Amino acid sequence: MFISNRVQSIKPSPTLAIDAKAKALQQKGVDVINFGAGEPDFDTPSNIRQAAIAAINAGFTKYCPVAGTPDLKKAIIEKLKRDNNLEYTADEIVVSCGAKHSLYNLFQSVINDGDEIIVPAPYWVSYTDMVILAGGKPVILQTSDKEDFKIKPEAVKKAITPKTKAIVINSPSNPTGATYTHDELKEIVKVCVAAKILMISDEIYEKLVYDNFKFCSTASVMPEAKALTVVVNGVSKAYSMTGWRIGYAAGPKDIIAAMTKIQSQSTSNATSISLKASTEALNGKQEDVEMMRKEFEKRRNYIVDRLNAMPGITCTKPSGAFYVFPNVSKLIGKNFGGKTVKNDMEFTDFLLEKAEIAVVPGSSFGAEGYIRISYATSMELIKKGMDRLETALKS
Repeated sequence: MFISNRVQSIKPSPTLAIDAKAKALQQKGVDVINFGAGEPDFDTPSNIRQAAIAAINAGFTKYCPVAGTPDLKKAIIEKLKRDNNLEYTADEIVVSCGAKHSLYNLFQSVINDGDEIIVPAPYWVSYTDMVILAGGKPVILQTSDKEDFKIKPEAVKKAITPKTKAIVINSPSNPTGATYTHDELKEIVKVCVAAKILMISDEIYEKLVYDNFKFCSTASVMPEAKALTVVVNGVSKAYSMTGWRIGYAAGPKDIIAAMTKIQSQSTSNATSISLKASTEALNGKQEDVEMMRKEFEKRRNYIVDRLNAMPGITCTKPSGAFYVFPNVSKLIGKNFGGKTVKNDMEFTDFLLEKAEIAVVPGSSFGAEGYIRISYATSMELIKKGMDRLETALKS
């Protein structure tokens, strides 16, 4: 009787739940291959780890400014200018405990009760629940593999109502890996600028793009875009720093000030040691990022080829992130081991039980009939997992 209605209106993260289930089975001795995790399998680069050790030895263990240290803010400003041709000042930057925390603070800062937030599907699992928790209403724009999981400007225009406050743009995308070109993004931004709605640009997978794809930030595609965009990024994916918990947002001063105010009443500053490590990540050598990117590209090529060779599965080749999102709808309704698989959730249960591989059902991302497979694991495990999947499907 003490639990609030708003908490009861949301659900736990399904990706974290599946990851936990796989790890629990592994601890029991079950040889589960975990394709559910959304984190790189590489260790954090040594220069970043050494910067953290140096910070500890120097006694950098006290409270820091709520919105981030001056040196990290400077590194973020230089990164945005260098990589994205965007210019910000220190009061337009806030550093939080991960990009997820940045997004949470942002939704809490801009959403009033009843505000509509356009969320393209398939979507990262936390967007919709964060919107609901802030009192908003997610308006889902459905896409499919037939359009490479990308929204069209006409669909965005049609979805906008007088209650629309913002749109979420996630490129490269979790769960699909879909990535917008400059021209594709510009046409969407034109619609948003004309309607004067906020663009929430989740760019956490920015560095992980393939086939010589040129990443483009939403705020940079036209002069009018920056004033209506909050860029959200972080060090988790590019630098394999998921556990360090550092994300950041860049945007209009009033929004950043509101996010900082909320953070001052919740977590205060992000961890001091992680702030120093992240400064080194952005300022230091970038060779390890490129090494990881190249390895992810090899894995993507292999896993897409294997999946498309399996009967009943089709898989588009994503341009970014480290996920594939194959269509398994032709396998729904099939009989496996005397049991009819009724939906993608039951299909993932079947794979965990029979093939001992953990994947996430597409319905968790608002896309029934798909599964998400993370290739942020070794090529050896990917090959082994694809062999198991192929054998299970033959049953």
